[in-house]
Amino acid sequence: MAMRTSGWLLLLLLPAALGAGRQDITSPVAARPDPTRVEAAGLHNIFQITDKLYSGSSPESDEGFRSLRKLGVKTIISVDGMRPDVTRARKYGLRYVHLPFGYDGIPREQALRIARAVRDLPGRVYLHCHHGIHRGPAAAAVVHLCLDKKCGIETAVAEMRRAGTDPRYKGLYAAPRTIGRPTAEELDRAPADFPEVAKVAGLVETMVGIDGCWDNLKQVRAAGWKVPPGHPDIDPPHEALQLLEHFREAARLREVRERPQDFRHRLAAAERAAAELEAALRPGKERRQVDRPAAAKAFHKMNARCVQCHGRYRDTR
Repeated sequence: MAMRTSGWLLLLLLPAALGAGRQDITSPVAARPDPTRVEAAGLHNIFQITDKLYSGSSPESDEGFRSLRKLGVKTIISVDGMRPDVTRARKYGLRYVHLPFGYDGIPREQALRIARAVRDLPGRVYLHCHHGIHRGPAAAAVVHLCLDKKCGIETAVAEMRRAGTDPRYKGLYAAPRTIGRPTAEELDRAPADFPEVAKVAGLVETMVGIDGCWDNLKQVRAAGWKVPPGHPDIDPPHEALQLLEHFREAARLREVRERPQDFRHRLAAAERAAAELEAALRPGKERRQVDRPAAAKAFHKMNARCVQCHGRYRDTR
């Protein structure tokens, strides 16, 4: 009797066991119990969020694209400002989609557009930013929230933390809460044009963003390195962080990479000064107060770097 019972039990369990190995890659909402870290050549910080969705870094050389193909990826979505390597993607039969946004957060329309791309485009989807740590995981978490009714806001935020998204990027961490879960009708109304290469800000536009942050930091300095009176929206360390990211984005622009080495060195020096300013303005566990002398020193260094670079490259006729 015991042997017959075991046999019937085995027959009952066998179909489930065989089905467990199959994955429905057409469903973007088949969430894994816990996002799985994946190791693959030419890729970094990869997590499989759902059966259809991965997040990670930009693919490196042919090796990275080969790894994506082995993972069953058919569509790559970049949310970074850099121009995607469309030619190499095509070589491996992959489609590239370029839907970038900044470190200050994800505009809702862009978030729904990314979610619709993941929902509607074929095969597994690899969603990436440059390093696969900040913007990519934020976008993947928002997509998961948009497409999976079982994914709550805290789950989405936890996925960002697991990927290493820096909590200093308040706009990215606010995205799951501010965007929320759209209705199916809202997703259907999201733009369905998915460009291979999107038009992104050039050096002039990036410098406009730098000027905006710098003007805000001048107000912070005048207020004794505190939130300026009448401007509760200006968070000193966050403004310095945005300034730093503007410089990093500028360094990745093709028009900057093609400029003289001296220009690139000056830009890198300004980036280092911005990093020093951000560190001085951000209290930590060991230092609970703003380091005002260090902030003033970094501010003056930053100003000197900009004046010198402008005198050499901008203010000449």
